[in-house]
Parts: sequence; C-alpha cells; structure tokens
Amino acid sequence: MKKLIILFTILSIGNMMHAQEDLFDILDEETPQTKEYATATFKGTRILNGHSVENRKKGVLEFIISHRFGRVNSGVDELFGLDQSNIRFGFEYGLTDDLMIGVGRSSFEKAYDAFFKYKLLKQGIGKNAFPISVSAFGSVVYRSVDDFEPGNEPSETDRLFYTSQLLLARKFSPAFSLQIMPSFIYRNSVAIQEDPHGIFAVGIGGRVKLTKRISLNGEYHYTVNPLESIDTTNSLAFGIDIETGGHVFQIILSNSITMIEKSFITESTDDFFEGDVHLGFNISRAFQFGKNKKKKLKAIQESNE
Repeated sequence: MKKLIILFTILSIGNMMHAQEDLFDILDEETPQTKEYATATFKGTRILNGHSVENRKKGVLEFIISHRFGRVNSGVDELFGLDQSNIRFGFEYGLTDDLMIGVGRSSFEKAYDAFFKYKLLKQGIGKNAFPISVSAFGSVVYRSVDDFEPGNEPSETDRLFYTSQLLLARKFSPAFSLQIMPSFIYRNSVAIQEDPHGIFAVGIGGRVKLTKRISLNGEYHYTVNPLESIDTTNSLAFGIDIETGGHVFQIILSNSITMIEKSFITESTDDFFEGDVHLGFNISRAFQFGKNKKKKLKAIQESNE
C-alpha cells in the first residue's frame, strides 16, 4: 500500500511539473520580446541616384556633393564626357532618428530642391517582426533657369515640381538588400498640352555587399506615363559604394545626368546600352552636433558596417 502511495505521489509531482513547464512556455510566447531592428540596409542615404530608406541620426548634418559628367561615348574631343559636368551639392539633417530634411542646388536648370524623409516602419529581427522598412519621401523643386522666350515668362508657381515616394526595403541578409519605390511626380507646367501633369513611376534598387566596406548597387526606374514632348528613357544606374569612416563614396555609371527625382525619373533621354553612359560620383561627409559627438559618430560608422 505504501509503495502505491509513493508511486502515486511521484506521478502527481511529475504531472504538476510538466503542466508548469507548459504554462511557462505559453507565458514565454505571449510575453513581448525586446525589439531589435535591421540596420544598414544600405550604406548611405542614397542607393545611387535615388534615396534609400536610410536616415541620418538625430543631430547629424551631412554634406553631399554629387557629380555627373557627359556621355562616355562623346569621344576623345570631349575627353569621353569629362569636359562636361553637372553638379549638385546639398545639406541633410536628422531632426530625429526617423525624420530627415534636406536642401540642395543643382547646376542643371539652376534648380533648388528641398525634401523630407520619414521612416514609418522598421524591419524587425526575430519572431513576429515586421518584414520590411517603409519610409515616406516628399520633395519640391524650383527651376530657376531663364530659358523662356521673351514675353512668355513663367509664373513662380509654374517653376515648381513635386515628388512623392514610398520607399519599401528589406535586408534579406547581411550581404543583400532590395528596395521598391512607387513614385508620383507632379509638374505645375508642361511644355505641350499632351504632356501629363502627373507622372507615375516604379523604381527598384538593390545592394550586394562585397566586403566589409564595399558594395555593388543597382537602380532602375520605370515610367508608366512618360512625357510626350521629349523622347524619354527609363533611368538606369550601376555603382559601387565605398565606406571609409564618416565618408561614403559612390562611383556611378548611369544614363541620367541629373540627380533630383523630377529630372532623372521623368526627363532622362539617353540609352545606357547604346553607350550613352554618364560617369559620376556621390561623396558625403557627416558632422555630429550636440553632446557626445565622438561617441555618436563612432556609432554611425559602426552601423554602416
């Protein structure tokens, strides 16, 4: 009898322990885990011509110089395009870790641009994490060049162009990232009546990491309803990112000579595969404002690795 009681007691304790383990498993599944997010989906704030989902951290000011030369197939007389150039310089600042603003000036059309980029969602790491990062981008461009016929001066509003984009990106692995960019560009004025005021486009860009500090990038934008007044082509670019401390240096080959969305998405006219290729580069330098400058800059550099 005593043996039966002892056996029954042992079995009861075993069942209680098993039930307790099941309860802990349920509580573990239902308890929120510490959130972790994917970092360095791209090395910089640009894929090549267009923006990436990356923002500068709060308090970081970035100075960017972008340069595009003439066509490589223009021949030795033009030093394979190096005699011609288009330049844009800009400043970008992180108001918060998720909100960045910027301004720039391009020599092409003497255009001034301003933009914001806000990170709506962040790709998470682990179980039940959100699978992609999503940013909203918006810009306005003022075309200041005076290339109009006498007596046909445009109004100030006619010189304005607007761009809206959603940037949808996923870092599939430490070596591979992909981004989709649905875009809408609105023009207050058009050259001919047949030109659409609103143009829809879809872009795709990617990054393949080759070494700790070097990656290969590609970018393509397909225009759904292009302009009728000029014979446009879809923007295509390939390039290499080189990250060195606070600098990100990009070497680019593209059929687009411009560096703002309203231009390279809707106004490119060169054919990449017929040799109408423009050599170019983007170079940036980040500066930290506020407390703990060295510590924050070191964190920025490590996040790019």
